[in-house]
Amino acid sequence: MATIDEKDPVVVIIGSGAGGGTLAHELTTKGVKCVVLEAGPHLTRDDYENDEWGAFGQMAWLDMRTTSGSWRVAQDFPNLPTWIVKAVGGTTTHWAGATPRFMDHEWKARTTYGDLDGANLLDWPIDSAEMAPWYDKAEIAMGSTHRHGRPPLPANNNFKVFAEGAKRAGLKYYATGPYATNAEPYDGRPASIQDGFNFQGDKSGAKWSTAIREIPRALATGNLDLRPECQAVRITHNAAGKVDGVEYLDGSGALHKQAARVVAVAGNSIESPRLLLMSDSSMHPDGLANSSGQVGRNYMRHMTASSYAAFDKPVHMYRGETMAGIIADNAINDPNRGFVGGYYMETISLGVPFLAAFVEPGTWGPDLARMMDAYDNLAAMWIVGEDMPQETNRVTLNTDVLDQHGLPVPNVHFDDHPNDVAMREHAWTVAEDIYSSVGALWTHRTPPYPSTHNLGTNRMSEKPEDGVVDRFGRTHDVPNLFVSDGSVMTSSASANPTLTIVALAMRQADHILTEMGAGRL
Repeated sequence: MATIDEKDPVVVIIGSGAGGGTLAHELTTKGVKCVVLEAGPHLTRDDYENDEWGAFGQMAWLDMRTTSGSWRVAQDFPNLPTWIVKAVGGTTTHWAGATPRFMDHEWKARTTYGDLDGANLLDWPIDSAEMAPWYDKAEIAMGSTHRHGRPPLPANNNFKVFAEGAKRAGLKYYATGPYATNAEPYDGRPASIQDGFNFQGDKSGAKWSTAIREIPRALATGNLDLRPECQAVRITHNAAGKVDGVEYLDGSGALHKQAARVVAVAGNSIESPRLLLMSDSSMHPDGLANSSGQVGRNYMRHMTASSYAAFDKPVHMYRGETMAGIIADNAINDPNRGFVGGYYMETISLGVPFLAAFVEPGTWGPDLARMMDAYDNLAAMWIVGEDMPQETNRVTLNTDVLDQHGLPVPNVHFDDHPNDVAMREHAWTVAEDIYSSVGALWTHRTPPYPSTHNLGTNRMSEKPEDGVVDRFGRTHDVPNLFVSDGSVMTSSASANPTLTIVALAMRQADHILTEMGAGRL
């Protein structure tokens, strides 16, 4: 690992997850010196705890946050609006591994869905054709199954129930992927051991993450200075309006400043706008790069829900990979269903402790006991669909509540759009049809729990007044400030976002290298 002097202006990347870790890898392997500031510790496979609650406490971002709005999460988990990781590798160490691409129409949400009341829809300034080669590159790097000759994962029991139910319910597009978990050894990673325990850190290393692949390879170049337990608190700029450094707190609470040639913010869709808003100045009184007033706005967390079904024989849904299959029939756009956009159904399994906490928050007594007693006989799926961007769904600074550093915490405000509600109801009904068709004794609808897909808040736009960053993730207001995470998403689409975040970061790195070569950065 390189040791870079704090006075040496280099590329400073804030966050080491899907976007930040990928960007660091792409730049350092091309000879660019980078500092990565990661708020969490550097956990390795040997560190991960094989216990759901122990691992949750070890990995999750548990700093104080607040919530507002009518969403169910504000009632059930008011200080945990999102379930992401605070560690090197970010939430790629926690994700389930699904890697679907955006569909053609999802890049053009405003054109496709029209003037939807209450939605702040906008077309992306890029499209499927432009992204296709970057998707290819990302899928090859991540080892997506069902892609580029990669074999599929084997079907576990949860998937067999799911697939047979889909078939009997008249659905056609179901498979055990694509997932970025190896079915056979690939790219230095082993094959899955089907351990069903990769939300808590994948000890086997079969699942892709930047902690497994990109960060170690970036460190091996000698061009990366990785600084774990370093929380960025302010981005500074010079009189000409270019960013020139990042102030951060180390693990002991001491304040430092790293000089910067370029800054890339990749702290997830809550911490990234929070940092920009905390980086206000006389030149940027409403927050850095916020002349549009869009920083923090248009927060999306995907339309989500879960469905559980009990059978008269054991399913053992926890055996095999946590997510082991996808149904894509309803990911299309068909307004005749009563909503625009679409959704995927994906198998899921929670262990006993998490199921007790999340299956029906606040429930106690016979209903919860029935669920827990049926654990061995349960099958389950998670539903994830496109939600609508709304200006009022936003991340702001809560100056009434301070974190452990004395800084204002982020407040996450969210209200479901009527389109989300209609889509969720439709998905629950289809899920019940699927499970009923294979003899389910009963089904249970689980409401959304803390968000794992955090999107928007620094959205990409053609016009500066409509968003925060341009088509390469460069902020409209500051020429050497980039955003490199899911917060740049103009619309959420229905797909799990990690593949797209990685593809966008690869494309952004290529652009940064071109601009550096031309002397413009």
